[in-house]
Amino acid sequence: MRVLLISPPFYRVIGFYNRYFPFGIASLGTLLRDLGHTVLVYDADVTENPTNIDYARLPEKYPEYLRSFHEEGHPVWSEVSRVIADFRPDLVGISAFTTFAASAFHVAALSKRAAPQCPVVLGGPHATAKDEEAMAVCGEFDFAVRGEGEETLVELLGALERRDQGFGGIVGLTWRSQGRVVRNPPRQRGAAVDRLPFPDRSLLFNEKKYSSEDMGLLMTSRGCPYSCTYCATDIKRVGYRSAQGVIAEIKAVKQRYGTTQFTFKDDSFTVNRKRVVELCEQLIAQKVRVRWECNTRLNLIDEELLRLMKRAGCNFIKVGIESGSERVLKEMRKGIDLDQVRRAAVLLRQSGIHWTGYFMMGVPGETREDVEQTLEFLGEVRPDLALIGVYEPFPGTAMFDEGVRRGLVRPDMGREDFFSVAPNDYYKADPAVQSDTIAPEDFLRLEGEVKRAFHDHNKKLGNVLKMGWAKAAVYASEPSALFSDLKKYVSYRWAS
Repeated sequence: MRVLLISPPFYRVIGFYNRYFPFGIASLGTLLRDLGHTVLVYDADVTENPTNIDYARLPEKYPEYLRSFHEEGHPVWSEVSRVIADFRPDLVGISAFTTFAASAFHVAALSKRAAPQCPVVLGGPHATAKDEEAMAVCGEFDFAVRGEGEETLVELLGALERRDQGFGGIVGLTWRSQGRVVRNPPRQRGAAVDRLPFPDRSLLFNEKKYSSEDMGLLMTSRGCPYSCTYCATDIKRVGYRSAQGVIAEIKAVKQRYGTTQFTFKDDSFTVNRKRVVELCEQLIAQKVRVRWECNTRLNLIDEELLRLMKRAGCNFIKVGIESGSERVLKEMRKGIDLDQVRRAAVLLRQSGIHWTGYFMMGVPGETREDVEQTLEFLGEVRPDLALIGVYEPFPGTAMFDEGVRRGLVRPDMGREDFFSVAPNDYYKADPAVQSDTIAPEDFLRLEGEVKRAFHDHNKKLGNVLKMGWAKAAVYASEPSALFSDLKKYVSYRWAS
């Protein structure tokens, strides 16, 4: 079968930089290709010459995003229609996060216009959390694949090839039967990820649009054993790839694209310390001279491990701090306390590895005092880069359910809501009300203060130089990466 897998456009529509290639659908496409299908992976969100880099200002551009759905001849949507028509697919798969739901629905509608008889499948986090709602509000979807999609989609393609309409036995599938939505039982979590092929980036439409660093995204594990209330990851049994498999992918990508800066996009890279040690030792022993970054938790690092990771090429570490309030951290079930953060911050500074701290504000029940404590804590732990996000309610999380109980969040949305409400306000009971403890006008002022403080922290010359120094080896081998990063810095540094 001819299978077209699409990552819908979002950042591209409003001129923001979107890093990396779509790892999930590229991995899925590689598996399907290896099973004999003709596959094209279409990242409709790859952004050339972005004009914006300060993601704290993303909501300012959402009106432009919403208007795009009604603009006849809009260049992005015209391209989407053209790619679908030119490929002549037998099946279209669309992956979506909740933030991109309207775009996914619009791509589904364009798919049905270009290829009316072609089945359209929704996958990704939004399909997992809101499959029945998505099928109800977007009649163009014939199926939704929930959770890890490899086995479910393979079985669905097999049934379609046999013209077998008995979809009831495919676990993890939501489908239509005689005008009603049918939800099959869930598929067991925790695929044997080491048996899956690593993504063949040559399947990407417009492969040459990506930078070498964009192509350096990879996963060394899947899943996270922690239970943070804001996170929708429901794969608690972590699956690991072998060190040999990871290194084989690094070497293949480096050879094809010249990539020297890689990103390990695991939920928590250092959950299994023994595995990290093995991978680092193999990188050193095999003289795989690359740099890499990872995400992890502050309670899962120590001095010895950081030293080894740096020797193996780690130059960036990203960690979730979330709040400077002990009370809020406990409510989030984060599993760390502020003293652990303080100790880890010292270790990270001593290691010489550039580190980023992620923070959040506006969560249900958070007070002004809690937010002020977060701002004070930023000044205390001083990450090399600090990013702040205003909480958005995502279905499938415990915090979403808490928001519903507090009256801040509504459990469902209609089709028109997705196309008229700004994505950062999805599922809010009242878009003007972020908090049940801070008045709306006070919250807006507080949000502005906090974002300005984070922006000022990040644009300090010392912090910028630390980031540049962390990538010095990459710039030496890829001078184009230096010019690209300088352009992004200028965009951010002089943003108001």
